[in-house]
Amino acid sequence: MAESDPSSFASPADHLTQHLYLRCRVDFGSRTLRGTAALTVRAGRDGLRCLALDTKDLQISKVAVNGQETKFALGQRHSFKGTPLEITLPFELRRGQDVIVESSFETSPKSSALQWLTPEQTSGKKHPFLFSQCQAIHCRAILPCQDTPSVKLTYYAEVSVPKELVALMSANRDGEMPDPEDCNRKIYRFSQKVPIPCYLIAFVVGALESRQIGPRTLVWAEKELVDKSAYEFAETEAMLKTAEDLAGPYVWGQYDLLVLPPSFPYGGMENPCLTFVTPTLLAGDRSLSNVIAHEISHSWTGNLVTNKTWEHFWLNEGHTVYLERRIGGRLFGEQFRHFQALGGWRELQNTINTLGDTNPFTNLIPNLNEVDPDVAYSTVPYEKGFALLFHLEQLLGGPDVFIGFLKAYIQQFAYKSAVTEDWKKLLYSYFKDKVDVLNKVDWNAWMHTPGMPPVKPTYDMTLSNACVALSQRWSKAKESDLCSFSSADIKDLSSHQLIEFLALLLLDAPLPLSHVKQMQEVYNFNAVNNSEIRFRWLRVCIQAKWEEAIPLALKMATEQGRMKFTRPLFRDLYNFEKSRDQVVSSFMQHRARMHPVAAMLVAKDLKVGQAQTA
Repeated sequence: MAESDPSSFASPADHLTQHLYLRCRVDFGSRTLRGTAALTVRAGRDGLRCLALDTKDLQISKVAVNGQETKFALGQRHSFKGTPLEITLPFELRRGQDVIVESSFETSPKSSALQWLTPEQTSGKKHPFLFSQCQAIHCRAILPCQDTPSVKLTYYAEVSVPKELVALMSANRDGEMPDPEDCNRKIYRFSQKVPIPCYLIAFVVGALESRQIGPRTLVWAEKELVDKSAYEFAETEAMLKTAEDLAGPYVWGQYDLLVLPPSFPYGGMENPCLTFVTPTLLAGDRSLSNVIAHEISHSWTGNLVTNKTWEHFWLNEGHTVYLERRIGGRLFGEQFRHFQALGGWRELQNTINTLGDTNPFTNLIPNLNEVDPDVAYSTVPYEKGFALLFHLEQLLGGPDVFIGFLKAYIQQFAYKSAVTEDWKKLLYSYFKDKVDVLNKVDWNAWMHTPGMPPVKPTYDMTLSNACVALSQRWSKAKESDLCSFSSADIKDLSSHQLIEFLALLLLDAPLPLSHVKQMQEVYNFNAVNNSEIRFRWLRVCIQAKWEEAIPLALKMATEQGRMKFTRPLFRDLYNFEKSRDQVVSSFMQHRARMHPVAAMLVAKDLKVGQAQTA
């Protein structure tokens, strides 16, 4: 446990949580969760007299140890880490001794882990909705815990909700019953028998329905979206089987999917047994299902083998992107895997252009001392991490050889947490006959240097060539060439290739306004609803300073809350002087309806103070 976690107050060296028994009541009226969190804690050393847990904006009314009430104090509040809960034990613990530490808590209506939606913010418009998002360090804004990915625990939960609503958690469902204390409420029970880090504790409460789409998969959504979702994610079981073939048995039992309301801030969240996804994946043609392959892959890399601190987040995400693309390669061919991989390299270029190539957040392993992980978050751990693994695959003998290492890594660290050094030691011992090759890798440049990686892997260009050729034609076109473009240019391109074509235009200098207007004339991109195409098209328009696109870009930035889309659209609108005032006032209007983390980050992007509210 040498590596201490800069993002947590809880000291795993002193004590380790083994299990959580959570009982709580979801109160939509006061927008609070109230209840008790009983942690089974094992002492890590002799003579232990006090414990520290993470909390954030929680009210703690009482703490008991093995049923005996005890003294506790909340320490000083830190801007993003919250407040340590310091508990004095009523007796001394010896190393290896277990006690049950039960806190009575209530969350704040402003909890950074929760978004409370009014009925108007849902598809059904009748019932309120609640969802949690604990990654990276927000579990502490729900309940007192050791909120570090270095600690893993099992959990059992009983959640009381209004009886017309359904509650789900990142666990297997264990039945429901009427609430004995309130006949208008129901208690749902959940059991997670695989030890997980706190950031994977999750729940949702809403008017949800389900459809079975595979032997171990239900898709959950509001009834307005449930059939569309069942169609969109029909490939789930094929992806699960492929993942098992690549990474080993799936240990979690159920693999359900939950489609959230549009304000969900991420593409997906790999909550065990119940992946959360954004409704922006519902393209109607299954073209955005790589996000599902990504979340499935986390069942091994992330959830089974976990980064020990958020500085090593690339271990979670780089390996998961690698597995996601291996699944895509199996299902759609090796050329498609290379096409997606090259797209990822370009996304990385785009991110590094935005952040700046000397920005320490572009290091594969950033220093997070006094840095909020939400602020450091970017595609870097995903795509720089993937590029390193793809490069190693090519160096060490190809995909079939490298998957052997990935399986060994998963076996070695399953149910544990690891840092980069652990990974690298295993890499060197697994490939002990190729140490000379490994020693040629510039590890320091890959791991601890900002900017693009020192080496670019080799990519099969078959599916990319058409995108490159068309984007070049537009970039090089003079006014007199504009009439040479027609809808025939794109009739043979897949939606993946259209995304790539637009992504290439975004890497170049903005197109002249006349070009963008002509592009709309011949390709009619305004009519496309695929979120990934629409997002890049609107960025192309705003960067070309096309005023007619302002309302369309504002609409997309505010009608959904996936940060991958919302933040760059808001940023582009802010950088266009014609829309700057409008975008700031639009943000102010929407802020209260946004997810708390998304609102905080957009406020930073737009240089709006936290105090300035509508």
